[in-house]
Amino acid sequence: MPAPTGRKIISQNKKAYHDYFVDEKYEAGVQLFGTEVKSVRQGAVNLKDSYCYIHEGELYASGIHISPYEKGNIFNRDPLRPKKLLMHKKEILKLMGLVSQKGFTLVPLSVYLSKSMVKIEIGLCRGKKLYDKRDDMAKKQADRDIDRAMKSRSRDDY
Repeated sequence: MPAPTGRKIISQNKKAYHDYFVDEKYEAGVQLFGTEVKSVRQGAVNLKDSYCYIHEGELYASGIHISPYEKGNIFNRDPLRPKKLLMHKKEILKLMGLVSQKGFTLVPLSVYLSKSMVKIEIGLCRGKKLYDKRDDMAKKQADRDIDRAMKSRSRDDY
């Protein structure tokens, strides 16, 4: 049987797209323990209020909640422990330089399985102001109204 290809998205951080402009996206592996991987495969991951930081040249993700595996025992880990992210040193140094600039932060955008490996998509983000959020909501509402009008018009034609 061939190895599975493609991505299976486990969890997404929709709040990040609401609160930040995503300038660049990066892929990183995650250092997890066995029961954590089993929980991730079951979809027990929450990315809300999570962020990434660089400490001593290594990249960590904090605030990612991976629920304890229900069939696990003493091997279950703390659900909110900081998880080490696996990236090349050059990429981490590049991110360190970008994050040190004003207004940039690293935010986990999604957790997914890629060829049976757990991966995290990280976004290099800039914070949105309140008026930016209002503009986005107004655009979404206008798009919905247009779609509704087009749908009702197409029904009237028949």
